Amino acid sequence: MLELKHVSKWYETKKKKQVQALKDVSLTFGNTGLYVIFGKSGSGKSTLLNLIAGLDGVTSGRILFNEEDVTKFKANELNQYRNFQIGFIFQELNLISNLNVKENIALSLKMQGKKASDEDILQVLTTVGMEAFMDRGINELSGGQKQRIAIARAIIKNPNMIVADEPTGSLDTQTSIQIMELIKDISKEKLVIMVTHN
Repeated sequence: MLELKHVSKWYETKKKKQVQALKDVSLTFGNTGLYVIFGKSGSGKSTLLNLIAGLDGVTSGRILFNEEDVTKFKANELNQYRNFQIGFIFQELNLISNLNVKENIALSLKMQGKKASDEDILQVLTTVGMEAFMDRGINELSGGQKQRIAIARAIIKNPNMIVADEPTGSLDTQTSIQIMELIKDISKEKLVIMVTHN
């Protein structure tokens, strides 16, 4: 279970001005299910996701994951948390264009010190409906296909939580619906936290 207790986040601008991105946020998430956080641009959605994922630190408050205080983790503990507990789905996808589909997905397990078998990769590609694309180059894929590969890369390491930042933001309506159905299926077994303005 994930719990946020009175989380606030302040940033300092280049002009040394203090800006508050989040103020006293308290939330509790179950072990599974899809949680969607809506809000306009600049409302702190991505900041919240980055704090949950351990990509940024809180100014005050606590974030507890399975009763462990993430806000007190040292650097190596944060790396372990990100590598083993969280699967990331970014709007920008962050796929590596000079690696093929299989190599992009395998990279996720390599970060855990594991080697991905072709069977493991085929299994996650089948889950996202991309089993015929294992050896395809990233630049040969459509936007929706790339998003499916990004989802496969997130779930191959079998994380407890998936965080998704605007995963349908750059997709057409029909493809967005397909990706959302896929994310809903994943949320039956995992905690999925998604932010969107849509």
